[in-house]
Amino acid sequence: MTPGKVLVAGVGNIFLGDDGFGVETVRRLRGHPLPAGVELLDAGVRGVHLAYRLLDGYRTLVLVDAVARGGEPGTVYLVEADAGPVEVPVLDGHRMGPDAVLALLGTLAAGTGGSRPDRILVVGCEPQSLEEGIGLSAPVAAAVEEAVRLVLRTVGAPELAKREVSPS
Repeated sequence: MTPGKVLVAGVGNIFLGDDGFGVETVRRLRGHPLPAGVELLDAGVRGVHLAYRLLDGYRTLVLVDAVARGGEPGTVYLVEADAGPVEVPVLDGHRMGPDAVLALLGTLAAGTGGSRPDRILVVGCEPQSLEEGIGLSAPVAAAVEEAVRLVLRTVGAPELAKREVSPS
């Protein structure tokens, strides 16, 4: 992991089933000590807040989210996102996915003199259901422990990743 400030941000809507994966993973990460310079954020559906927060000089962003890539529900992915410029979509503060947040971030950085993170990673989980309802499906709930371990390894806490992760 690149030295410097790291933000681990859980995104998603807890009222849409497995879309709450990122929020739940960050909630569980709060029970673990993290290396210096690593911060956690439950961004939920507050994409504009996340974009402004990223202007605070983070070197690396680790987004944790439900990510449909065609795999089996509960499959956990680590993806390096393109940190290059992206086209700004029509922005809706209530429906901002990670793509829209990164697009807004580029615009905000240009307007404020701030900078985007050098590296953007996504820890994603294949959802089973994004229908209205609170709670993760069984395969996605079971994947949260794996995602916590993956985030811990990614931010430079491999010794913590070996410990049992409790669903507290």
